[in-house]
Amino acid sequence: MDASKTILLTGFDPFGGESVNPSWLAVSRLAGNWDGPAALETVRLPVVFSESAVQLRAAVERVQPDVVISVGEAGGRTQVTPELVGINWDDARIPDNAGEQPRQTPIDPEGPAARFSTLPVYEAVDRMRAAGIPASVSTTAGTYVCNHVLYTVCGIVEATQRKPMLGGFCHVPYAPEQVAGRPDPSLSPELAARGLGLLARASLERLERVEG
Repeated sequence: MDASKTILLTGFDPFGGESVNPSWLAVSRLAGNWDGPAALETVRLPVVFSESAVQLRAAVERVQPDVVISVGEAGGRTQVTPELVGINWDDARIPDNAGEQPRQTPIDPEGPAARFSTLPVYEAVDRMRAAGIPASVSTTAGTYVCNHVLYTVCGIVEATQRKPMLGGFCHVPYAPEQVAGRPDPSLSPELAARGLGLLARASLERLERVEG
């Protein structure tokens, strides 16, 4: 496998009154322990509709990655869930961190209704399960900032002209510290990071096959 490849891994700021975001906890842990056959760059995105895509595009332009994996929080889920598809729709249940709350609004009025991840989501989930990590493929990324970023990532991949690129999104559950005293499910950032690492490695292998 080509050691010159680069993965861009993004997480999010805390939002909704939380003090941490498990996506950034998992991304940080993976970055600290990564020993894979590629360089790994991390970026923390704001939970702001108007800024998340701008900062994501800037990071892609700066890093020039071969693989983009964005990660977000999915409170209430029990598993690591790579997303299959992002929809062209913003419909915020709560305001974002800048007070924006778009409702029933296309992300890109000229774009397709949906864009699909090019990450090997099914293969990665199989690997996670084999490693004892609870995981499943998700077919709904919601209509909040996570879906906004997923749709943007897939659009960047579709539009790139310079080289093959893979991109998509993965949700992780609450971290245990977020649910102390609450009945919500959680998953340790360490286990979530292991799942993300398997997704990253599977993506590099798919890229190698695409490039022939």
